[in-house]
Formats: sequence, C-alpha cells, structure tokens
Amino acid sequence: MLRASALLTGLLIAAAPAHAARAPDADKLPAIKVQDLHYGDVLFHYYAGNDFEALTRLEAYQHWQRMPAHANDAALLAGGLYLTLGLHNEAGRRFEALLTPTVPAGVRNRAWFYLARIWYTRGYFERSEQALARIEGNLDPALEAERMHLRVNVLMQQQRFAEAAALLSGWQGPAYWMAYARFNLGVALVRQNQMAQADPILTTVGTMNAAGSEMLALKDKANLALGYAWLQAGQPEPARMALNRVRLTGPYATRALLGVGWASSALGDHRAALTPWLELHDRNLLDAAVQESYLAVPYAFAQLGAGAQAAEYYESAIRAFDEESARLGTAIARIGEGHMLADLLGEGNDAQPGWFWQLKALPDAPQSRYLYAVLADNTFQEGLKNYRDLRFFNGTLQTWTQNIEAFGAMIDTRERAYAERLPRADALLASDRPGELLGARTAVDTRLNNVEAGKDVAALGSDRQRQQWAQVRALEEALAQAEPGAATAAARDKLRLIKGTLYWQMDEAFRARVYEQRSAIRDIDTALNEAQNRWARVQSARRSVPQNTGEFAARIAALNERLSTLRGQLQQSAGEQERYLTRLAQDELAAQQQRLAAYQVQARFALADIYDRASSAPAAPAAPAAPPAETP
Repeated sequence: MLRASALLTGLLIAAAPAHAARAPDADKLPAIKVQDLHYGDVLFHYYAGNDFEALTRLEAYQHWQRMPAHANDAALLAGGLYLTLGLHNEAGRRFEALLTPTVPAGVRNRAWFYLARIWYTRGYFERSEQALARIEGNLDPALEAERMHLRVNVLMQQQRFAEAAALLSGWQGPAYWMAYARFNLGVALVRQNQMAQADPILTTVGTMNAAGSEMLALKDKANLALGYAWLQAGQPEPARMALNRVRLTGPYATRALLGVGWASSALGDHRAALTPWLELHDRNLLDAAVQESYLAVPYAFAQLGAGAQAAEYYESAIRAFDEESARLGTAIARIGEGHMLADLLGEGNDAQPGWFWQLKALPDAPQSRYLYAVLADNTFQEGLKNYRDLRFFNGTLQTWTQNIEAFGAMIDTRERAYAERLPRADALLASDRPGELLGARTAVDTRLNNVEAGKDVAALGSDRQRQQWAQVRALEEALAQAEPGAATAAARDKLRLIKGTLYWQMDEAFRARVYEQRSAIRDIDTALNEAQNRWARVQSARRSVPQNTGEFAARIAALNERLSTLRGQLQQSAGEQERYLTRLAQDELAAQQQRLAAYQVQARFALADIYDRASSAPAAPAAPAAPPAETP
C-alpha cells in the first residue's frame, strides 16, 4: 500500500496561503513560495521522512504563531500528517473543517478518498462510507474504479449484499478492476442464495486469462468460492468442476483439494476422493484443511471397505493430533508469558509510527509457526500497528523526559552562575563608571575644540613631529640666552628654516587630523551609547533574572508532570493493547487446539467403531466409519 503522506499530504502542502484565489487548474492547488522560516523547517523534516518530528514542530510553531503566512497550509499539512501517523479521528476532524469548497474539487475529492480507504483499513466502515459520500463527481479513471471497489467492500463488510450487487450490476470500468467487481458481485449473490446468477459471474472470473500473482490468486479465489458455494447448496458436480480449476501451488490449494475430495465423496466416488485427500495428507499439518484430511482419508478407506488401512490412518491421525496439540499448548504458554509482541517487533523496529507499516516476517520463535492465521487477520495487524505506535510514543516521551532533566540542569547552572556573578555586577552597578567615561569624553572633545580654535597644529602632529617641535622650542630658548654673534645669528636662521618646514608639514595635515579626531570621538560616542545600553540591560537583568528563572523552572516542572502523566497513560494503553493482542493470539491457538481435540475424539470413536466391527461376527454387515463432523 502506498505511503499515506505521499498520497495525501503531497496533495496538500502546496496549498496557497489564501484559497480564495482560484488556481489555474481546478483540480490542483496553486504553487506557493515559503515565506516563514519555521514552515520551511517543518517541510524539511517532512521531506526527510520524519513525519512525527514534522508534526511536533508544526504544532509547536502554530501554538507560538510563528507561521502567519502559512496558516492554511500548516493546517492542511497537519491533517495529512495525522493521517500518515494513523490518527484518523483527528485527521478526519481537521479535514471536515478545512476541506471546504474553496479548496479545489480534485484535491478535496482525493483527500476524502484516501481518508475513506484508511478508515476502511482500520475497520471503521461507517466512517469510510461517510467519507466516500463526501466525494463530488468522479475521480480520475483509476481512482474512480478503486473508489467503486471500496464502496462495494464497505457495503459487504456491513452485510448489505443486495446494495452491493445492485451497485455492481451495471458498472463498467478498467479490466483490472472489473475482475474484482465481478468477484464481489458473485460473492454478494452467493450470500443472497442466488446461485444461478452467481455461477456465470464467478465462472467468468475463474476462467479469465490472468497474468501476475495477484490476478492468479483472484482467479483461484473465485473458483474456491464458487466450489464451496455449490457444496453448501448440495450440488457436488459443479462444485468439483470449479474446485478442479484451482492451482495446486496457489494459496488456496489446500482448501481446494479438501473440497474436491468432499465433492467426489458426495457423488459416491470415494476412490476418486482419496486422490486429493492423500495429496493433502502429506502437506503441513498446521493447515486446517490438512488436519481435516487426516480424518477424510481413513473415512474414504472405510467407505471402500478397507478397514485395516482406515484403522492405520486413524491411529496416525490420533498421534499427529496429540503431538500437535502439545506443541500448541507450549506456544499458548509462551504467549501467555508475554513474549509474543517482543518476539514479533524485536528491538529497534519502531523507528517511525504510521498506518502504512506492516509486519512482513515472523521471528524464529516456538509460537511463530502457529501465528500465520493470526497475522493474516486485519484486526490483529491493526492492533499490532497501534501497539507499535504506543511503543514509539513511549520512547519519544522518555527522550523528552531526559531533555526536561537537561533543561532542569540548565536552570540550576544558570542560578549558580547568577549567584557567582551577582557580587561583581552589584559592585559595578554601584560605581559611576559610565559618568566617568562620559566626563573623559567631554574633556577630550573640549581639548580638541581648543586645538582647532587656536590652530595648535603641533597638538595634532605625529609623535615624531611633536618630539621635533619640542626640540625646536628648546633650541629657541637656548639661542635666546646665547651671546650675540655671527655663529648665533647663523644658528637662529637655520632653526627658523627648520621650524618653518616642520610647521608647514603639520599645518598641511592639520585638517585631516582634526577630521580623524572627530571620527574617533564619534566612535567613542557609539561605544559609550552601547555601554549605557548594556548598563541598562544589566540593571534590568539584575531585577528580572530571578523571576525569569523561576518562570522557566515552573514551566519545566509543569511539563515534567505532564510528561509523567502521559507516560502513565501510554503505559496503561500499551498494557491493555498487549493483553488484547495476546488474547487474540491465544484464542486463535486455543481454537486450533480445540479443533484438534474434536478431530482426535472423532478419530478415536471411528477407530473404536472399526475395532468393534472387526471383532463382531463375520455375518454382521460392515458399517463404514462416520465422516468428520466439520465437513465443508
């Protein structure tokens, strides 16, 4: 069966943010562009196959209103994910609210069809019928044929065979689905005891040219159903003709062989009945038809007057039934000890929940050989899915509980860090450090204004220039005190030249350096502003951190309590589901054991009757042993 999310949510996740605008194609939703990051996160997990994680994040983001641009898309996607995970009740409730006439008809019809199919699989036939009734017009040809097939199956599951027959009587569809339709129509007519009308329909299916294992199995099933219907109607000859068309290697071979034998026996040809029964006798004793052949073979020998062979086969049947009954008792005890579900699911087999999961292989366990009939039942398979999902959710809650413990540790760490840093923070907040920094900035700005107003080019010179300027001033003072003379005059001229050159260099770069200093002051203003903001945040955090920590701790405690309650409920539900499945398996195995016990009693009575007649006077007529009580 196709994956539910691929079938349904693939139709829905492309929904437009507002469905009022009509799509170019009336049967498709318009494409959208992801506008909210959180919705993109949900889609990432969805396309990665993590349906439960996608749904969890989707519900959380919806609660915190993180996807305002995709409210409708998220709601439709949530419905599809609930359906994927097998939560059909929640999915149905959401679809009823969301699949309004504003959604394109094609998308709406396909959604209701897939929902109906899942409800049918889960055994909710009335809801499946209601969902099918919500479909308007016709689906695509392939889906329309499957829709008809589903409607007929829903009616037949509700024992409404006349309605099913009326629905199918005039329907025409693809050849593949027509074969199923004819089979269902034939079965519906059989259930109404209309064999004359059912025979040609089932014969058509039973004699069709079939290709592939599925159609071959349907062909065998039609012949088997027709054969046993004629047997129940007391018409062994047409029953034998239909049953002889069943393949000897198909899934219905054992029941067909048993039916052929009883049809021949009913016609008085007991020797012919021995041929299929002896073939059946050599097959696996786990099959109910094979078990019955253990009584049918000696019954045929007794009818033919071969008392010795009949007695031998009855004794062999008693031994085989006794041994098999003992093995069944061991398997029932093993199941009662609680090993069945652990053996079936094993470890690590519940990575993802979902309705599409199905057990495909049996474990190597003593009771496994008896569980084929149980696992073939849809009720048990659905119950096993539910139990597996409960295991998955319980494991998820355990992981979340561990995360809650980690969050609690984070809160404790935060409280300790707050307590350690509080003295330093209080000491800093008690100081006037921002005021001191602001005063220093004001002093720098005032000095720069004075330098610019007085055009003190030396104040903004480079370190080397200021050093040279200081040397020039010192030399000027020295020369002012020197005795007049030619040498002194020459030194003063040189110093004037050097001073003028140095002044010119500093004056040339003065404006650029003033601009640089103004830029540096603006950077200081930005840093001071950030420092003041941080100062205010520290003051606010000083007051609010204890309160926030307390709120987080309260939320974590509430979530932990909620998780504990949910885990208790899940464990209770899992326990109830485990007991239910165990009871189903035990009841099936007990029914097999009771059937063997009944066969064993019949075999003992028949054997005793043979021995009694063998010891009687030769003149006494030899009456054959009675046939098994549970004939087809």
